[in-house]
Formats: sequence, C-alpha cells, structure tokens
Amino acid sequence: MNRHEKALENLAKGVAIPALPLALNSKREFNEKRQRALMRYYLDAGVGGVAVAVHATQFEIRDKEIGLFEPVLRIAIEEIEKYEKATSKAIVRIGGVIGKTDQAIEEAKLEKSLGYDAVLLAMSGLEDYTEDEVIERTKKVAEIIPVVGFYLQKRAGGRMFSYSFWEKFVEIEGVIAIKTAPFNRYRTLDVVRAVATSSRADKIALYSGNDDNIVMDLVSEYEFTVDGKTYKKSYAGGLLGHWAVWTHSAVKMFEKLKEVKKLDYLPKEILVLANEVTDMNAVIFDTANDFSGSTPGVHEVLRRQGILEGTWCLNEKRALSPGQSEEIDRMYRMYPHLTDDEFVKENIDKWFE
Repeated sequence: MNRHEKALENLAKGVAIPALPLALNSKREFNEKRQRALMRYYLDAGVGGVAVAVHATQFEIRDKEIGLFEPVLRIAIEEIEKYEKATSKAIVRIGGVIGKTDQAIEEAKLEKSLGYDAVLLAMSGLEDYTEDEVIERTKKVAEIIPVVGFYLQKRAGGRMFSYSFWEKFVEIEGVIAIKTAPFNRYRTLDVVRAVATSSRADKIALYSGNDDNIVMDLVSEYEFTVDGKTYKKSYAGGLLGHWAVWTHSAVKMFEKLKEVKKLDYLPKEILVLANEVTDMNAVIFDTANDFSGSTPGVHEVLRRQGILEGTWCLNEKRALSPGQSEEIDRMYRMYPHLTDDEFVKENIDKWFE
C-alpha cells in the first residue's frame, strides 16, 4: 500500500482534520515562517489530515493580485512531507476547490499535481446551476481526484439541496467522503440517509462540519429502515475550522469520542462536553454576529498562543466583533480543560526553527 492509499484508508477510518488559517503580517502580507509554524503545530498536535485553501485559508488567496493559492498549497505539502518522513505516518492532504466547472477542474488538476489526496469541493457560488449541473461538475472533478463533498450552511454562502440531489451525489464514483456543515439537523439527516441507503455506503465517510453539533455528530449512530431492511451509518471524523484552535486538545477529545462510540450507552459527561464545545464554537466563530468575526476569532486564539502575529485578514472588513475578545477570555476561564496553551508553550520554539 503506497502513501496515498494509506492516507485514503485513514480518511475512511476517521481522523481529525483542521482547516488551515492564513498567516499574515501587519501589512496583510504573507508570513511564510508563521505559516510553516502553524502547520507544524497541527502535525505535532496529532491531526490525521489538514485541509488547505478552504474557507479558513481565505478564498482571496486565489486573486491574481494576491497570488497565494499555489504558494500556500506547496508550503503545506512540504511540511507534511517532512513530518511523514520523520514519523512514517500518512497524513490526509485535502485541498479546497471552488468556482464554476472550469475553475474547479483547473484547481483539482493543480492540487493533484502537488500531491494532494483529495479535494474538498465547495458547492457555493453556483446559484445559476441546477442540481443536475452541480452533479455533472462533481463528476468531472471526481474523474481527476477523489472528492470530499461539502454541504455548507446557507448563511455562510452555501445553498440547500434536495434529498434527490444527495441520492445522485453519493452514487458518483470518486466521492469518498462528505463534510456536512448545514448547521441544520434536517438537512444533515438528508445526507446521512442518502449515504446509508446507497450502493456506496461503505465507500463514503461522513465528516462533521456542524459546528453547533460536533460532539453529538461524532458519537451518534443513525439507523434507517427501508422495506424491512435496516441501514446504519455513523460519522468517521471531523473536518473543522473549529479544530484550527486548541488542536492538541481537540485531537485528544476526538480519540476519546471514538472510544465512547464502542460503548452501549452514552456517559452523561459526553452530553456536558457537547454543550461546552458548542459554547466555545459560538464564541470563536462569532455566531452572535452571524459569523462576521469567525476567521479573526480563530486568529485571535492563535495570536494569544504566539503562533500568529495578529488577526489580520486579506479582506480588511474582517475583524473581531465588539466583545468577541472578552468572550474568548470567558472560554479560557470556563473551559481550561479544552484548551492547549501548555502544549503550545512547550513546543512553539521548535516550530519556529
């Protein structure tokens, strides 16, 4: 089994995958040293994969005048390759793909050439596409590189899809996983049911992106009875911007939840944990202000830890919302067991070597 095959096997079994933020300096210029340090943090924290050039990395990196799309993709690969060589592990390399069909195809080709294992295929910004046209776009990308589908919530630029859409989507050869992030239990159930009852149920891994329901997604098992036959499906892992902060603790939590899934009961402490994680996510992603401070919220935690220099984004309008910093203070006071500042403090010097 080669490295790529091993990585896809790991993806199927279930791993923790953070979405990679973009490191900038005070002039909003790329800071390569801190970008590499950030990658090293995630890898040492024990993640099983990293998602690059996705929403957290800021879509503006694709703008020609900014020109950071390929450089960031390359740097992430370089750091993963160094880590894999030192540890013999296979880290899942996921690259983000956006845009209409032609753009999506070109981005997929580039990411495959750079050594990515799969692409997280965004389906936002396609308002003029019919559902069948979205399916055809997916098929064309899947012919190039394995696809992780992405059901994004509407308030963040996504669109809603019918159940029949998902019935067609899950039958596409090359779709190997789906990240559900509609922040909606009804819409999430559409995807889970479509996967569970499909002919490819054992070939598609479910990944949670539901920031309001992370823990419960990861410990739940879903059952659907059709014509007397019961179909079961559960989430394999998480692909989350939330896990871009306090990542070492997030990985430990994920491993604990995998053990909990083996039990015949759900410990009360897991219900408590679920609400703690949702509270933390609400603050980091600034749900009080419709997610306007979501990216800076992630940056602020990393800034406090010394990994990033500041909270700057390529879009100057993106900034911490009033009161968001104080709410992050509250997270530290209320949930110190879910932070990882000590881990960062112990290792940060080597990440900047």
